Amino acid sequence: MPDIDKWMNTKEYFVAYSIIINAAQHHGFATYQEIAQANAWPLVGSYMSKLIGGVIGLVSKNELDQGRPMLSAIVVGVSGKPGEGFYNWARELGELAEGEDEEAFWLKECEKVYETWKISFRHD
Repeated sequence: MPDIDKWMNTKEYFVAYSIIINAAQHHGFATYQEIAQANAWPLVGSYMSKLIGGVIGLVSKNELDQGRPMLSAIVVGVSGKPGEGFYNWARELGELAEGEDEEAFWLKECEKVYETWKISFRHD
């Protein structure tokens, strides 16, 4: 489980959350490096991974608690895909079943995120 308790209502949490929501509204992706840079964290390494994992783990837990999909699905590394921590956290939260196809789950979760956060234009 990511170290999420210490991140609730911190500036770093809200910075990460806003970056991810912006990416979701534009049907795009946020990167680990983008979130790290915005929070003045190291851009590589296990320490950066631990910090990012804690913050985006809390983001996804809070989103699930609100009945929305795992927002961290659209946070990716240089590979263009989420790290192993995303899948481990999804399993721990009961969203991803043991043996379920990880990539198929990820792609479905991305679509749910985009649908949830899309910007609807008013038609007056």
